[in-house]
Amino acid sequence: MANKYQNDQSEAADKNAAINFNIVADTQYHGLMAILPPIARDYALLARFDRPIGWWLLFWPCAWGLALAGGAIERWDLLLWFLLGAIVMRGAGCTYNDIIDRDLDARVTRTANRPIASGRVSVKAAWLWLLFLSLLGLLVLWQLNQNAQIMAVSSLALVAAYPFMKRITYWPQAWLGLVFSWGILVAWMAIRPYVHGFNIYPMGLLYLGSIFWVIGFDTIYALQDREDDALIGVRSSALRLGKNIRLGVALFYLLALMFWSAAFWVFRSQFLVLLTILPMALHLMWQVLTLKQDHSDALEKFRSNRFAGFLLFLACLTIGQSA
Repeated sequence: MANKYQNDQSEAADKNAAINFNIVADTQYHGLMAILPPIARDYALLARFDRPIGWWLLFWPCAWGLALAGGAIERWDLLLWFLLGAIVMRGAGCTYNDIIDRDLDARVTRTANRPIASGRVSVKAAWLWLLFLSLLGLLVLWQLNQNAQIMAVSSLALVAAYPFMKRITYWPQAWLGLVFSWGILVAWMAIRPYVHGFNIYPMGLLYLGSIFWVIGFDTIYALQDREDDALIGVRSSALRLGKNIRLGVALFYLLALMFWSAAFWVFRSQFLVLLTILPMALHLMWQVLTLKQDHSDALEKFRSNRFAGFLLFLACLTIGQSA
């Protein structure tokens, strides 16, 4: 009887772990987070320094634009500046998002322990932290030419509006795509600042492809909060797609691949150039086909897009250097 009881308890624990997989990312502190003093840890958590996946997903579009424009090797220093920019501006964006969403975060299991939602950091202190991170972002801005600077600053309206999108549309992921992909335009203008036909087409096509890529992976990410979002009235593409998640994500990824292929085709109208995108296509296919029915691997699939971004960077680097 004791063994049967222990087995039942073990099975129940496994089921609970599967059900609550979505709260792990915001409640466990690893590495640097575990040794920081509580006050410093809260500010680091506000900027999501504990989860580098966010800044990688913001950085890769910058790297794509730089590479396809032909400047990744000659201006390798910009890759480092864009990485710094992705880290601090992602931190600023997350802090702003937590300020705006503090009431909603307090009602969602996965986010209830965030510093502002839990009351550990005041709203005023969060605004000051946001200002400090934004000032660090200016260091990156100063490394760019004037046209790239204007392009970078013009994204601020999109960034400011993003936290409100989940309240008015089922497609906040599309707005996030506009924001997270903006680095393509900035990086491209840093290398090719003059606007003309050939300059615009590959840049625009690469940007459009990135938007659909972001919609796809953020829909997977939104699966973690689907039940809580439905209860509190927050909207997302994961809720809108219902049982058609896999089909929807597959469509978004297919559109991304089509636009990226078109961007490459502008440089060289040969079928050989399309082979460079094949590794990315296979990786995205793997995400869709292996996504579990209970979505218990949603976070894993979402995080795998860090590697996906690297695959497309290699493709952009190959095309950009051969153009």
